[in-house]
Amino acid sequence: MHSDTTTAKGPSTARGAVAIISNCGGEVLMHLRDDIDGIAWPAHWSLLGGGTDLGETPTETITRELDEEAGLTARDLTELFEIRDEAGSGQLITFFSASWDGDETSLPLAEGVKLQFFAPEHLPVLTIPPFIRDGITRYLVARPT
Repeated sequence: MHSDTTTAKGPSTARGAVAIISNCGGEVLMHLRDDIDGIAWPAHWSLLGGGTDLGETPTETITRELDEEAGLTARDLTELFEIRDEAGSGQLITFFSASWDGDETSLPLAEGVKLQFFAPEHLPVLTIPPFIRDGITRYLVARPT
């Protein structure tokens, strides 16, 4: 049996980036993570993204991660805010928003179990890391209707 995450011992200098990708229907693209030991937040629904490599900017990170994880190039990539994963890795995560209107089942998923668009009203029932849930909520409250 695994734990949901490994709690950070203190603030981390590590960084990462994730993207809140929405389609024209206002749904949010979620990524079901693998259920294996050694990764942060196994078996949780999260956003596409990952850790920043040495010398990378957050924009370079999210662009690389979207391509590596799902062969995805999103429109209108916009930096939003940062949230620290206090209950997990301790990383400071830069959140981005982007648009994409394709069929998520056609994406070549290289990591994780599944990609799926969800309407905002269905997100509360998903198992989502707290910092990801906070970021999505913040985004949904601020976006124009």
